[in-house]
Amino acid sequence: MSTQKPQLPELPLDAWEDTKMTVHLFAQIVGKIRLKMMPRKNHWWSVTLYASPTGLTTHPIPYADGFETFEITLNLLAHRLELVTSRGESEAFPLEQGLSVAEFHRELFDALERYGIRPHILDKPYDLPATKPFSEITEYASYQPEYGVRRALLAHHAVGERSVRGV
Repeated sequence: MSTQKPQLPELPLDAWEDTKMTVHLFAQIVGKIRLKMMPRKNHWWSVTLYASPTGLTTHPIPYADGFETFEITLNLLAHRLELVTSRGESEAFPLEQGLSVAEFHRELFDALERYGIRPHILDKPYDLPATKPFSEITEYASYQPEYGVRRALLAHHAVGERSVRGV
């Protein structure tokens, strides 16, 4: 077993700050959908996004009176948002340079609507300098995969897991 610590990716904030904010706003939209549609549990345990091998995921979210589920994944390896339902329906759209938060919001809600999923979220960022509704935010439209957003998430997850296990 190697005792070397993993090399974390270099992420100069000034070079990717717009991408960080854009992806953060994308994640807030997805998180608010999960918040609205998940049954309440102690201390908001039901609303987190989870690190996955490809990025961030909601895990299954119930809809259709709880008889069906759907999952949203921000796939930062393939650079796309993925939506899949327990009925076998799925679609994806690319996360690419120039995709604004407003466009992301519209595309995601249009996709959900096609499957009869109608979450009503508070259309506004939480605790960020962006204060307009998500559906109006066009100034954040940066997605630069070369800055390793996915690698940073995975490294953060690995460090957290090691500290929990005492490694």
